[in-house]
Amino acid sequence: MQIMKPPFSPSSSIIRNKGRFSTYLFTLLAFIIFVTILYGEDFMCIFGQQLQNYSNQDKIYSTPKRVKKHVKVPFAVGKTEEGCDIFSGRWVWDEVSRPLYEESECPYIQPQLTCQEHGRPDKDYQHWRWQPHGCDLPKFNASLMLETLRGKRMMFVGDSLNRGQYVSFVCLLHQLIHEDAKSMETFDSLTVFTAKEYNATIEFYWAPFLLESNSDNAVTHRISDRVVRKGSINKHGRNWKGVDILVFNTYLWWMTGLKMKILLGSFDDEVQEIVTTSTEDAYRMAMKSMLRWVRLNMDPKKTRVFFTSMSPSHGKSIDWGGEPGGNCYNETKLISNSTYWGSDCRKSIMQVIGEVLSKTKIPITFLNITQLSSYRRDAHTSIYKKQWSPLTQEQLDNPVSYADCVHWCLPGLQDNWNELLFAKLFYP
Repeated sequence: MQIMKPPFSPSSSIIRNKGRFSTYLFTLLAFIIFVTILYGEDFMCIFGQQLQNYSNQDKIYSTPKRVKKHVKVPFAVGKTEEGCDIFSGRWVWDEVSRPLYEESECPYIQPQLTCQEHGRPDKDYQHWRWQPHGCDLPKFNASLMLETLRGKRMMFVGDSLNRGQYVSFVCLLHQLIHEDAKSMETFDSLTVFTAKEYNATIEFYWAPFLLESNSDNAVTHRISDRVVRKGSINKHGRNWKGVDILVFNTYLWWMTGLKMKILLGSFDDEVQEIVTTSTEDAYRMAMKSMLRWVRLNMDPKKTRVFFTSMSPSHGKSIDWGGEPGGNCYNETKLISNSTYWGSDCRKSIMQVIGEVLSKTKIPITFLNITQLSSYRRDAHTSIYKKQWSPLTQEQLDNPVSYADCVHWCLPGLQDNWNELLFAKLFYP
């Protein structure tokens, strides 16, 4: 169609420029749409709820909006209903479906997590179920999970808190597998549960910093002066290659103070070059290294990667209005204040997580277990666990002094984490 030129006037050049600008804008928009469709997978970044800060009012980052997917997310069988935030909800009492298994029926729980065996008098902590606002979590389907894992590998990578989630996951599945068709073995930092009938493995790899560190020994790692080696994720990462579903966590071991020591060379160097940096910068370095490894080694069309947020501790009862000098010991009730966050949750680290994950184009699903776990002062192992060393009489006289307010009893809270993982795996 021919466009008639207007009669000459002083404004004709302006009109002509507007026409050129409109044509340019249309062309630019068409190109952007084309690139988005062609490379939609690169723009996809799957997250859970926005991270929350201490006050639980301002958001550290806003969840990036995904472009419309044209490639099915691996392992998805459906999707979460529109507007459903599974990480925002409340705890409800459930005597019918909880616990999801019995402590005595799962032989894979470490003695550091078997609270009933070590004398805990109540079981209330086993009967709470997470209920999202305005929607429901899909029921954990062990059969679907095992069939999905047929011929595949699933791995949890991180510290002892991620190991607890790993053990919970195995406990949720193992009863469907014949006794002769399953095994669990440990090889240094790697623990492997094998479901032989399914040719599947569920694994845990000890790497508390993800990067190489002087705390990498899976047994002897209680080192106060912790050092992390810069640019060393491949040292551990070579053990993660070929995994189909990967669940990362790293947090607790970074909390040694305001500074972290970073090794610039090798632990084998005769003279080691070590610099000190802020914990936030060191943590950011590890997060970026993890994402770089994922980009180079995981296929977004076939594999899934999850990152679990920090697990809160309850070491100071004064934080939730309790008496000074107390902690999780003897706490059998939930924290009822819906805005409670907890002073032990480092806002700065959450900001780093938000900053790094919100900027990446790498598909990674964020499991925000921090806020919902903050209410669960009742669910820690406290004094009801195998102790690493004999207790003194002074400690025995004051149980608060040796209560473990970091780790969680099984069955219990971490089963709920795996329900959230299940939901995001199959219904993203």
